[in-house]
Amino acid sequence: MSSEVPVAIKRLPHGEGLDLPVYATEGASGMDVVSAEDVTIFPGGRHAVATGLAMAIPHGFEIQVRPRSGLALKHGITVPNTPGTIDSDYRGELKIILINHGQQPFEIRRGDRVAQLVLAPVTRASWLEVEHLD
Repeated sequence: MSSEVPVAIKRLPHGEGLDLPVYATEGASGMDVVSAEDVTIFPGGRHAVATGLAMAIPHGFEIQVRPRSGLALKHGITVPNTPGTIDSDYRGELKIILINHGQQPFEIRRGDRVAQLVLAPVTRASWLEVEHLD
């Protein structure tokens, strides 16, 4: 049984006409997010791919950015800081940092699925300094 948490999302001008992030299946934990730009990532290269979206993640949550397994397996395209974290107080454009570990240039076209987004609860730590650990 799952529950939905509303997340306010703003489509930026260069995101017009693109799909919002969406769950591909009923059992999916991540939403596919698409590129708002055309870009080629060369072998060993990195790029922050524009999504044309900004959001207001509710306090107490984060959005984790995860690679798409098919891109990683077939082309060596992944998220280098996986999972990437979008904090609840960030209001800028969501960009997906991708790296090409493959041997060929990889072309991304506007509207291509580039990553998955997972909404996750955040538990904050408080430190308790001790002399001995059990």
